[in-house]
Amino acid sequence: MRSFLDTLYRVSGGLAAVFTVGVLVAVVLSIATRQLGVHIGGLDAYAGYSMAAAGFLALAHTFKSGEHIRVTLVLSALPAKGGLRLDIFALLVACVIAGNLCWFSIKLVLDSYAYNDISTSDDATPLWIPQLTMAVGTVIFFIAVIDETLRRFQGKPESQSEETHYE
Repeated sequence: MRSFLDTLYRVSGGLAAVFTVGVLVAVVLSIATRQLGVHIGGLDAYAGYSMAAAGFLALAHTFKSGEHIRVTLVLSALPAKGGLRLDIFALLVACVIAGNLCWFSIKLVLDSYAYNDISTSDDATPLWIPQLTMAVGTVIFFIAVIDETLRRFQGKPESQSEETHYE
């Protein structure tokens, strides 16, 4: 299971990188076509969709790599048991927040699909399609937060971070 989850986080991070390149391609193409006097409708919208996809798909990989911003000043000032308890409490709060984000992201996709929402831009893309990457990213992030919370309950240190170790 550990191998599957780590692969899931890496694949999610890899997809985020692909969508980041998609932002670059859309922006460069938009600039180039504007200089040539050609209009390709929706390029700005696709750059935005790619940027949102990159951000949400990167959440889990960034979290599991220990790269999210954390305030460790209080944790490091506490004794090991106190720091572990505070860390578990923070992770439980993160589970609630990530769970809500996950729930409402999925609900947004389902509502957009049910109401046939489309982009108001030139592309007229059904909005559930780009919103799907947000929902997938938040689901994977929720899994990562639960995974990290369970690891901490087992007394294991952060996955990739070397800042805080509990013994």
